[in-house]
Amino acid sequence: MGTYRVPRNTKGESRILVIFSTKALVYTIVGVVIGYMISLIMRLCGIEGVLGYIIMGVLGLIGFSVATFKIPNITSVPAFNAIAGESIDDIIIRFIKHKVNKKKIYISDINLNAKEEEKVDGK
Repeated sequence: MGTYRVPRNTKGESRILVIFSTKALVYTIVGVVIGYMISLIMRLCGIEGVLGYIIMGVLGLIGFSVATFKIPNITSVPAFNAIAGESIDDIIIRFIKHKVNKKKIYISDINLNAKEEEKVDGK
């Protein structure tokens, strides 16, 4: 009997500290650094305490979730059907590129087109 190579997904094997991929670690660090800068500004204004650490933690958690989670497939929201399964950071980067280039984003919606046709025909 011959040996066969079984294909497998090796994308998630480069994990740091079990839960962090390299991209998630970078996004988390960026969030914590932004939170630290806000904390420094708050200290200069005279607001000291645990609030700065809470802001750093929340922004780090937001950075981690943007890098890790994907857009879910929600059938009740038609806009999510086109982007279901894509990373949140990819969607954000694509949106920023479109805004910078002043291009329009077109979303195809069959029901929307049907309603427009009804309005035109039913004058």
